[in-house]
Amino acid sequence: MADMKVQSLDRAFDILEILAREPIGLTLAEISAESDLPRSTTFRLLAVLLQRDYVRKGSDNNCYRLGPGFIELSSNYLNSLELKTESAPFMRELASSLGTIVFLARRQGNMMVYMDKEDQFTSLRKYAIIGEQRPIYCTSLGKALILDMDDEEIHNLLPGNVLQKYGPNTHIDVESLIKDIHICKVRGWTHDNEEAEPGVNCVAAPIRDYRGQIIASISTSWLLEIRPELEAEKVASFVVKAANGISKAMGFAERP
Repeated sequence: MADMKVQSLDRAFDILEILAREPIGLTLAEISAESDLPRSTTFRLLAVLLQRDYVRKGSDNNCYRLGPGFIELSSNYLNSLELKTESAPFMRELASSLGTIVFLARRQGNMMVYMDKEDQFTSLRKYAIIGEQRPIYCTSLGKALILDMDDEEIHNLLPGNVLQKYGPNTHIDVESLIKDIHICKVRGWTHDNEEAEPGVNCVAAPIRDYRGQIIASISTSWLLEIRPELEAEKVASFVVKAANGISKAMGFAERP
């Protein structure tokens, strides 16, 4: 079964590469001939690509051509590269100011993904790996990524009311999370008080692009036992300043 899926994926890429060379498009018969695939197989693969918007079919000539799905993929990729570049100096400054570790993350479905980090030789280096995913509801980074969502959107993102517990203060139901998000919306930053890891505190803020949409989040984390003097409210002022700086670099302009 796995081999068949890999073969189908390989064939789908063959079709996409063929269409990439033909901007005016090709008919089903032409794609079938160029890919050396049966028409029925070609049709099934095209149906999947159409559904995902990677291929479009002309209403006038029945020709298939590449769709806008690739624009979104390439845009996300380029934005990711630009975001990391623009974030780097702000992350270094934040980490240096507080002597903590700083993370950059983005949302992937109901998970948050670590994109980058700036380490000031803290004891938290083992807690996150670039590319690692964590549930969006139990991290300050994740909660910052959903600050613009309304209650219904959060319920849709996390179907079923029961949430898995990771730390002593993890939200165990969606309603509890939503109440927390309402508070965070007002102050503009999020707090993970031993929700993802016992003994770990974390503060995050959202990063916005030129459209005003949240595209990422930045945070700083510390061990309560080692840095008891750090208070969330004071740390938040540094984090929000960094997030605002990155947002501005990404084209965001606050309304007067």
